[in-house]
Amino acid sequence: MRAALAMDAHLPERFFTPSAWAALAAQLELVGDAAPTVAAALRPGLEVLITGWGVQALTRDDLDAMPKLRAIIHAGGGIGWIDGAAWERGILVASAADANAIPVAEYTFAMILLAAKDVPWVSRRYVREQRDIDREADYPSIGAYGTRVGIVGASRVGSRVLASLATTAFETSLFDPYCSAERAAELGARKVDDLVELASASRILSVHAPATDATQGLISREVLAALPDDATLINTARGALVDQDALVDELRSGRLRAILDVTTPEVLHPGHPLYELPNVVITPHLSGSAGNELFRLGDAVAENVARLAAGQSLVGAVSAADRARQV
Repeated sequence: MRAALAMDAHLPERFFTPSAWAALAAQLELVGDAAPTVAAALRPGLEVLITGWGVQALTRDDLDAMPKLRAIIHAGGGIGWIDGAAWERGILVASAADANAIPVAEYTFAMILLAAKDVPWVSRRYVREQRDIDREADYPSIGAYGTRVGIVGASRVGSRVLASLATTAFETSLFDPYCSAERAAELGARKVDDLVELASASRILSVHAPATDATQGLISREVLAALPDDATLINTARGALVDQDALVDELRSGRLRAILDVTTPEVLHPGHPLYELPNVVITPHLSGSAGNELFRLGDAVAENVARLAAGQSLVGAVSAADRARQV
């Protein structure tokens, strides 16, 4: 099958191991170099388009120029940049969203464990005071045993986090209007229908809902105010899900703590209070696939190319309805 790469030029060597390249070469005739614009990647007779970060919008005109295109296989999550005409024409679309969810869930689970033990805050005090810390006297409530964790969203990431929490002694509750109580129970959680109620019962609140118009500011001032004193908010989803001004107010008061891998904007301006407050851990969208984890995305692409060649269904296939929910 004739194929091209549409992604930032430096990504192919970061995505594909030698074995993944060999698997692609066994099924594809790759033409041209990687280019972020689909127009630059276009070649006559193209049947497969492999895309990744940096790819620009795939338009109806681009699709017109690829009449033989059979599949778009994306080494990433979101596919809102693909024109809906792709589905109208029967082109198969698959993303690596499931693969990308793995490191985000791992990061989140690790941060929940650290937050339960007050690790970031005890560490800072220990370094500052440079003396023995009486754990039992000063931190009688730390630990995972019976600690209440609230999960917002049984998404790909949220479901994986819940599965990890189910192996521990945390008490887990879930807010997700689209998840049944039975499914929540299967994931090891108690379903809560009111977000403020969930917050009021959570020492740790972790956000995993999708970013849509409806979820913007979901973690509102009211939700934040409902969190108990010394509770920790963890956000590895999207910054826009949290009322950031309200969060800053709570953090400035010293009442809450936060572990933030995402903010609004994605990179805060120099001097922003979230950089400077002592009760915040902030990372630069580190939870998503990075470093050697990118090879997992490349392996997912190679698997789907093999499945396409064998006439099998694609892993992570995205339907027209799925696309509508992401746009």
